[in-house]
Order: sequence, then structure tokens, then C-alpha cells
Amino acid sequence: MSLAAAARVGDAVDAIDTPALVIDLDALERNIERMAAYAREHGLRLRPHAKTHKCAEIARRQIAAGAVGVCVQKLSEAQALAEAGIDDIFVSNQIVDEAKLAGLAALAGRIKLAIAVDSALGVDRLAAALKASGSTLDVFVEVDVGHGRCGVAPTAAVALAHQVVSHGLRFAGLQAYHGRAQHLRTPAERESAIRHAVGLARAAQAGVTSAGITCPLVTGAGTGTFVLEAASGLYGEIQPGSYVFMDRDYADNHAAPQAPAFKHALFVKSQVMSAGSSHVVIDAGHKSHAIDSGLPRVLGRELEFINGGDEHGILRRHGGAPLPALGETVWLIPGHCDPTVNLHWHYIAVRGGLAAGRVEAVWPIEARGCIR
Repeated sequence: MSLAAAARVGDAVDAIDTPALVIDLDALERNIERMAAYAREHGLRLRPHAKTHKCAEIARRQIAAGAVGVCVQKLSEAQALAEAGIDDIFVSNQIVDEAKLAGLAALAGRIKLAIAVDSALGVDRLAAALKASGSTLDVFVEVDVGHGRCGVAPTAAVALAHQVVSHGLRFAGLQAYHGRAQHLRTPAERESAIRHAVGLARAAQAGVTSAGITCPLVTGAGTGTFVLEAASGLYGEIQPGSYVFMDRDYADNHAAPQAPAFKHALFVKSQVMSAGSSHVVIDAGHKSHAIDSGLPRVLGRELEFINGGDEHGILRRHGGAPLPALGETVWLIPGHCDPTVNLHWHYIAVRGGLAAGRVEAVWPIEARGCIR
């Protein structure tokens, strides 16, 4: 069961119920094409991260524009998108649970699939699951290049790659993603972090190839740093995700001069439900948008958003801006798009802008709630 969509195809923007997750289609399509064009021009494989949007229709559009497939972080995300027709998926994360690995192996019998590993136990269990199912997939050894989360040290990548090969599995290369670097605000900070990351990834690749194991690909990168991984000459594939929507947090980065410009394409439509003498209250609290990366920004108004709890957002004047009237629409730019998307059942896709556009499509968010 899912909540009924907040609008129907053909509705005017004004008719969209609130709160609702709304896509500006014109901005979305420009963002998809700009990233695809960048990858083409730089000879890179583009594998966008679908954990951002969790939606088969957006994945199809990315692939139609030139992406080789998509990434996800969870088996259930891969299963949901595969069920909706996406047939080339990289689970760029670790799975060691035997029941989940059996599910992964079963999925590998239906689509082109890849997985990241960072432990001997994970490789052993993956090999057993694939043998039992008679399926195969690509295996990437993940190297910790600075995030301090998953991945092995460069010196440990050789033994793990050898173990992958010794099991008869298909070693596809290295996963080398630096998540912390994505949100460093200045280009200089990001450049320093990625220079270090590239050095670690290069050392891991050199160790693997010196051991006589072919390393076909180094993959990684995100919306905040992909131009740096591209410039390194090491990465053959990039995995940006948030560029499709450009949430408030990514937009707060100081853009690198050589990076394409991406526009905000994801919004939460809300309306004023209560008005006081010095503030108004809208109907979109943090059940409508994630606040882990900070509070949302109000689009086109000098208003300060204050967290009012689960169901309420409080707006106060910022400068001399007037407060919106009771019942008036307020558009929010979410602080972090990925977990915001996970709160909603549908996208309301609007053509012609948020002021006077119309609903062109309603898309299900197939991988909503897929956290396993």
C-alpha cells in the first residue's frame, strides 16, 4: 500500500496537495544531460548513484543519456530497481549476511550485477552463495581512501584481490570513494582530499597489478569531487548521484571552476497553515524533508526556516522580507536529497516551472524504504 499521489497528470502546480516532493523536469533533464556530456567528453564511464533518487524512471533517463548503469547501497534497492527494469546495477557496499548474499546471487542470475568487498569473510561467503546459485557477478575490492568508513588499506587490497581470483570470481577492479570530501566547501579543500585519495587508490592498483592480477577499473567519485577524480587519469568510472537534484548542502559548496553547473531540481511544496505576529508555520516538518545535513532553504524568499518538529516548519523574516500569507505556497530546497526522497512515495514531475507549470508525470519511488 502507498499513499495516494499528491496530484494527477495535467494538474496545475497550484493543485498539488502539500506537502509533496516535486521535480522541476526542465532542471532535471539539464542536469542529467550535463553530467552525461561531461563523462563523454572526458572518456569516462558514468554510473550514477541511484540511492539519491531510488526511482526507476530517473535511472532509465540517466542510462538513455549515456550512463552504463547505476549504483545502489542496499540489496533491497537493487531488487526494487531490477523489478522495475533496471538491468545493470553495482551494489557499491558490503554484504556479509548469508541470507542477503543468497538474494544477491539470485539477482545476479537475472541482471548484470556487481558488489564491493572489504573482508575475507565477505569474499568466502559471496563465493559460496554464487556457487550454490550457479550465477556470477563483478567483484570490486573497496579501498579506504580517506573516509574512514568501509574499505581496506591499499596494502591489504592485494590479498583480497587474490582471494577473489582464487575463488574463481571475476575481479573487476577497485572501489575508491571518498565521501567526506564531497562536502568540503572550498575547491582547495576538496582538491587536497582527493589528491590524497588518488595516491592511496593508485598504490592499491599498483600492488594488485604487481601481484599479476589485472585491475580493469578504478571507480568512485561523487557530485562534489568528480572533476578531480576525472583529472587524475586513474578513475575510469564516476559515481555522482546528487547532481540530478542539487540539494541545499551541495549547492553550499564553492563550485570548482571546471565543473558543469547543476540547478536545483527537487523541492518540497508546502503551504502556510498558521500565522503569528512574527512568524508563520508551514505544513512540512522533518517528516517531509531530512535535516541531517541542515535545514532546508526557502526558494526565492528571504525567510529563515526554523525546525518546528515532525509536522511543522517555522518561518521568520530574514532581512526585510514580508511573511507569506495564510494558505500561500512555500517551496523548500531540502538540505539532503537522499534521505528526503526516502520519506516519500511519489515524485510529482512538473514541466514549465514551479510558478505556472503543469504536472507532466507522477513517478513511483520504487526503492523507498529499501534499507536492507
